[in-house]
Amino acid sequence: MSLFDDAAGVLSGWSATSEAADLARKRTLELLGAGPVAMTRAHRPGHVTASTLIVDENRRVLLCLHGRLGMWMQVGGHCEPGDPTLAAAALREATEESGIDDLRLDPDPIDMDVHAVRCAPADGEPAGPSWHYDVRFLAVCPAGTVERISEESADLAWFTAGALPTPLASGVEQQLAPAFARLR
Repeated sequence: MSLFDDAAGVLSGWSATSEAADLARKRTLELLGAGPVAMTRAHRPGHVTASTLIVDENRRVLLCLHGRLGMWMQVGGHCEPGDPTLAAAALREATEESGIDDLRLDPDPIDMDVHAVRCAPADGEPAGPSWHYDVRFLAVCPAGTVERISEESADLAWFTAGALPTPLASGVEQQLAPAFARLR
């Protein structure tokens, strides 16, 4: 099965966690009508991305201060040709951007969001307007984990749901309830 086939299957069968997530799911399924190119940065109208909200045993969330955007958000990003599934893409991105090994990823999405970005295509062209159709997952980290900042982040830090940082990327808060519901 290809990454494209996995994405189509996951999103066709997923029960969205909110009305906003369901609208994003429907928009993403429409985007996938363009075929496998919709999984890549080469598709300038927009492309599917995978991100992860990392949570620890104390129900704190690990957020990164995105180096280019200057906002706090979950880790994640572009799917790569070697990613076999959306969940694998999310786990790869989470591991790369957090420096945390042995994350336990829930393979079912917790949220979805569609948002405008200035994104550089893989071929090195200048960044231009595009859309990220972001499929969001949950990962729990092992106790005693120490995070490491990647080149993409200006900072990484743990936060409680009641004390989130600013500026906060849109859509971060809508992930919290479905993530914590999965932890029960």
